Amino acid sequence: MLREAVPRVRGAALAWRNGLAALLAALVGFSLIKGRSDIGQLTDRWATIVGLLLASALLCGSIGAMQLLLAAHGRPRPVDTWNILPKALQEHREAAEAARQLRRGIVLTMLCTVLLVAAVGTTWYGPAKESGLMRFDMPGIKVCGNVQRLSEGQAVIKTDAGEVIVPLSKLLAMVPVSDCPKE
Repeated sequence: MLREAVPRVRGAALAWRNGLAALLAALVGFSLIKGRSDIGQLTDRWATIVGLLLASALLCGSIGAMQLLLAAHGRPRPVDTWNILPKALQEHREAAEAARQLRRGIVLTMLCTVLLVAAVGTTWYGPAKESGLMRFDMPGIKVCGNVQRLSEGQAVIKTDAGEVIVPLSKLLAMVPVSDCPKE
């Protein structure tokens, strides 16, 4: 039974490694889940949170993958220092170490998956950065853009077409908008 422990644990580690690698490949490679493509659209605080979640996922995934590889293939050693122990004890220690590495690898890889999903969820539900865009309604015309400066009863608005001067005395409404309509 002890002689079969190491190959059994190593076989399980290979199966888990392949299964978890397929899961992560499906999540990342096939984009089964996708949030905003540009985290710059989030407020700075939430963009930082997404970055930290992604960095944590990368760290957990890397360490988890290393643990799974060690469980599946063993630790590279130039000389097996366990040769001084009886063969049954050597195999038991190796199987126990591989099983610990397998458990750690599974937990870390699943944590990586949870962190990836949390990062994507944060991009979905995190607050968007204020655009600073305003729509100025005047008789017969609407101007949309960012206010550059105010002076002498006029607002200078930066639009896609360039700068436009809006006389504040003719202003009917001034409304914050998330996007300027394409005309």
